[in-house]
Amino acid sequence: MRYLTVLIAMAATPAFAAEDAPHGLLSPSLGNTDWIVFLGFLLFLAVLFYFGVPKMLMGMLDNRAAGIRSDLEEARGLREEAQTMLASYERKAREVEEQSARIVADARASAEAAAVQAKDDIARSITRRLAAAEDQIASAVTKANRSVRDRAASVAIAAAAEVIAKNTSSADQNKLIDESIEEVGRRLN
Repeated sequence: MRYLTVLIAMAATPAFAAEDAPHGLLSPSLGNTDWIVFLGFLLFLAVLFYFGVPKMLMGMLDNRAAGIRSDLEEARGLREEAQTMLASYERKAREVEEQSARIVADARASAEAAAVQAKDDIARSITRRLAAAEDQIASAVTKANRSVRDRAASVAIAAAAEVIAKNTSSADQNKLIDESIEEVGRRLN
């Protein structure tokens, strides 16, 4: 484009210098600068056509158009591939979300079942401990009653022995001992 501008500027310079010459393309004369410029332009176009510049330009434009077409096709292919990958990722995301929901539901159900089992285990443990405590209490009560009876019997026997020893003579004591031995003998048989 720069060369064309320079060429036109050089060709136009003589036209402005020759103001006396008749103007127009209808008066062909080498003195007519318009005519010289016209011939130079035609010569320029002939040189361009001789060297095949229009074909080269058209070929370059066609190559550029083909490159743009191939870039567009490649872009379409990449877009389709990206859409396919996006759909795949969205599907996988849904699957992962569903799987995580199932895992959470299973974990929640397991936790609830474990809680119910723990409650049952605690209830059984409490029942066993209560029963064991009641048995221990009953055993302690029985022991305490036995201990109290034994102690009361010991105290009563000691008191009775003391009273009997003070109030009875030795003959009476021997008689009581013999009667007691006979009573024990009868009860054992």
